[in-house]
Amino acid sequence: MATETEIDVFEEHRPVLLGVAYRMLGRVADAEDVVQEAWLRWSGADRSDVREPRAYLVRVTTRLAIDRLRQVKARGETYVGPWLPEPYVTDFGETVPDTAEQAVLADSVSLAVLVVMESLSPLERAVFVLREAFGYPFADIAAMLDRGEPAVRQLAGRARKHVDERRPRYEVDPVRRRDLTERFLAAAGGGDLEGLMSLLAPDVRLVGDSGGKTKAPLRVLESADHVGRFLVGVAERGVPDLTWRFLELNGGPAVVALAGGKPDSVFQLDVLDGRIQSVYIIRNPDKLRSLMDL
Repeated sequence: MATETEIDVFEEHRPVLLGVAYRMLGRVADAEDVVQEAWLRWSGADRSDVREPRAYLVRVTTRLAIDRLRQVKARGETYVGPWLPEPYVTDFGETVPDTAEQAVLADSVSLAVLVVMESLSPLERAVFVLREAFGYPFADIAAMLDRGEPAVRQLAGRARKHVDERRPRYEVDPVRRRDLTERFLAAAGGGDLEGLMSLLAPDVRLVGDSGGKTKAPLRVLESADHVGRFLVGVAERGVPDLTWRFLELNGGPAVVALAGGKPDSVFQLDVLDGRIQSVYIIRNPDKLRSLMDL
């Protein structure tokens, strides 16, 4: 039976554990399940030899997340249409006062990076998360994964090269992203095609995730013309009783569209040089459940 002190220790580290698990899995519910399993391991373990609870708990959480990833890959699950991570509420302002560290954490949890990370092996993903997002030394990561340090360095190099080659470039400045998001909403909501075209990069991409459970494009739309006309068409059809709410999701400003007071969609933009490079729309109702109480 865990004591109040041991419960307090676990709760102190829960945000970090959830951050590791979410970056590993890209799904809030799965991350919460992994953290709950880590709690069961912690509460039932002999903790007399645990000198560094945080390192112990991160190791347990990482290994559980690796197992979960391997199970998913072994099942060979198919997904209808483009896949995006489940939206994850972030607020680094109070917990991470250092601006540079905030930028690193925001980048590591961004939709663009998480999509690229889906193609990493479970071990590569674990090493990438622990090293790039949380800054663990290679020796510590090697101990967590029961691997030699040279092997971990090799995994880290492959993962970093893979992510760098495939992720799109974008700005992390939240003020610029918020400004462009507001202008985007005004133009899209008003069916202003000319206004939209002035905001979209020529090679902009729109990625819609519905999981086949609601309406969204079943392929990635490319080019300002295709994306702009699609958004204007959506505005013309309209959604009754639609309201908007700004939140910080996945390290940057995002918009939750509420229909009848319930989450209908999440919109987030990647911007660069004053233009919108990517439009992400998450409409899979299973991925919006964690936003129900916001």
